[in-house]
Amino acid sequence: MKTTRFMLCADDYALSPGVSRGILEALSAGRLTATSAMTNRPSWPVAARALAAFADKADLGLHLNLTAGGPLGAMPAFAPDGYFPKLTAVIGASLLGRLPEAEIRAEIDRQIDAFTAAMGRPPDFVDGHQHVQILPGVRRWLIEALTKRALAGRVWLRDSADGVSAILARRVEAAKALQVAALATGFARAARAAGFETNEGFAGFSSFDPSRSYRGDFARFLIAPGARPLIMCHPGHADAELAAVDEVLASRELELAYLLSPEFTTDLAARSAVPGRWGNPD
Repeated sequence: MKTTRFMLCADDYALSPGVSRGILEALSAGRLTATSAMTNRPSWPVAARALAAFADKADLGLHLNLTAGGPLGAMPAFAPDGYFPKLTAVIGASLLGRLPEAEIRAEIDRQIDAFTAAMGRPPDFVDGHQHVQILPGVRRWLIEALTKRALAGRVWLRDSADGVSAILARRVEAAKALQVAALATGFARAARAAGFETNEGFAGFSSFDPSRSYRGDFARFLIAPGARPLIMCHPGHADAELAAVDEVLASRELELAYLLSPEFTTDLAARSAVPGRWGNPD
């Protein structure tokens, strides 16, 4: 059986203390090869100190956030009440070319700088909460922000798209995956043209329905993996801070339980699947 090598990234580090604690447990157990952090969240400065211990064991990235909580600086047009708008509003404004460029450029800079200040180095990669990094406008401003920091060739970017045939073969949240793939059209090409590598193959879309078998879904994420595949996941412990900003609660606990279980390693071995880091897939 051919070995499938893939990156396994936990999204949403620092979204809440409970989420961070769960991700740290999975990192400590050696079950993750990457995690991306939300540097606009209140717990980030404290959470960053715990995350730094894993710099040599996993890729540590920025989870660019424009939809959960509030910005790190004033955004009178985009977030006039101090809170980011809903994803649907951000997508609509992006497609119509109505995002406030100066404000979003400034927030991208603030979030990158907050990662660098807390960790003492730039992120290994950048992705986005609810895939905002792929949106028209945002993608260009993000690439330009990283380029001006001379990070081309040093930072990789998440392409949240995959091929139609791969998405349909997995049969897990196909409609959502196809919608994101459509929004991401041209993202990888633009990133590579600017000198940034991207993953090739992307899975992990979830309904976040706690009644579903996450173990069963994860097995399907490994179907049609692509040349340099990435699987996202959302483990964590639910807490009051998480409940105040996000609807995904119980399913995080279930994802964490599976990742920490002996069944996870057994399932990977049965499928000849090996998680690895970006620069060291073995």
